[in-house]
Amino acid sequence: MFDAIVVGARCAGSPTALLLARAGHRVLLLERGTLPSDTVSTHVIHQPGVAALARWGLLDELRATGCPPLRHARYQVADVRLAGCGRGVAGQRAGYAPRRFVLDELLARAAVAAGAEMREKCRVTGLLRDGSGRVVGVRGEHRGVEFTERASLVIGADGMRSSVAAHAGAGFTSWDERLTCAYYSYWTGVPADLEIYESPGSWVAATPTHGHATLVLTYFPQSRFRSVRADAQRAHLDRVRETAPDLRERLQGGEQVERLRGSGDQQNFFREAAGPGWVLVGDAGHHKDSITARGISDAFTQAEALTRHISGHLDSPARLDAALRGFAAERDSTLASGYEATLSVARMTPPNEQRLALLRAIQQDEELTSIYFDAFAGAADITALYTPKLRELLVQGPR
Repeated sequence: MFDAIVVGARCAGSPTALLLARAGHRVLLLERGTLPSDTVSTHVIHQPGVAALARWGLLDELRATGCPPLRHARYQVADVRLAGCGRGVAGQRAGYAPRRFVLDELLARAAVAAGAEMREKCRVTGLLRDGSGRVVGVRGEHRGVEFTERASLVIGADGMRSSVAAHAGAGFTSWDERLTCAYYSYWTGVPADLEIYESPGSWVAATPTHGHATLVLTYFPQSRFRSVRADAQRAHLDRVRETAPDLRERLQGGEQVERLRGSGDQQNFFREAAGPGWVLVGDAGHHKDSITARGISDAFTQAEALTRHISGHLDSPARLDAALRGFAAERDSTLASGYEATLSVARMTPPNEQRLALLRAIQQDEELTSIYFDAFAGAADITALYTPKLRELLVQGPR
């Protein structure tokens, strides 16, 4: 009998298992694949996520892998050029963009070191229930052998297409249409900061990652997915040339070192967070377009929130259910504004004059620029920009 079974050992599941194990709980961590292995990702860990790694004592370990810090950000749209760095979270001003085969293994290894039991190549095929319908464990296959394991709580951290959510019957509480499709490539010999380029119907980003490589991402409206997919490599490079010509020029002197990757399945939803004996964290319970790269940091936030709510209550179904309701309410309130902001960005509508005037005012002031990058990273609400200094600059107009 485990206190908790966590299904999925990537950037939502492993931190959840790590924190629960450190709190003294007996945890079983199940992973369908094997680690280290890659997965589709924007890679970026914004400052709230970096601060979480520091709290867990894992930031120095990530740095030791050679992942470069993202200390400088650039954002370009129309005639606006913002450049600077956010104020950060808990002293962490830099972001990071690790390869997922590095990050996910690091997190899983930390969970095991904390006392969690981990099984790879383990597929969950169903949930065990007691006479009242409460989830009390899982049924699955481990390397071809069927098994059952029991626990006070089953935690689904198995991604956007979560099997735990399906078996639990977790319904959608919010669902919005897909807005973009995305493709990305890796290049060596291409110097870059964390860079974002926007134009009507287009979004391009670049960031340094492991192996002295630069990740280049391109976003297209979902309506173009079929035509883009027909020749994705060409569409990817054309998009960089059209939206970020300076970056395209740098690519001319570099080398693409891996195949192009991408996805047209950028779902936007909230699922029911929890029920009797089960709960969802990370993309299993909430997923949004990757254009703002909030997924990893949001997963870390949910892992900490869930552990805070349920620790000490896993031995009492009544107390556990109340704790899960508390987690669900906190998840929804914490992530709602970032969800709406991401949908707004993912629509890639042309910036109107009001927004451009706002950005022109922001680019004149270093502190306002830092607040803007904090808001993009999810470290501050966008309303933090509306200071007396901004109002003054808006009245004065561009210099």
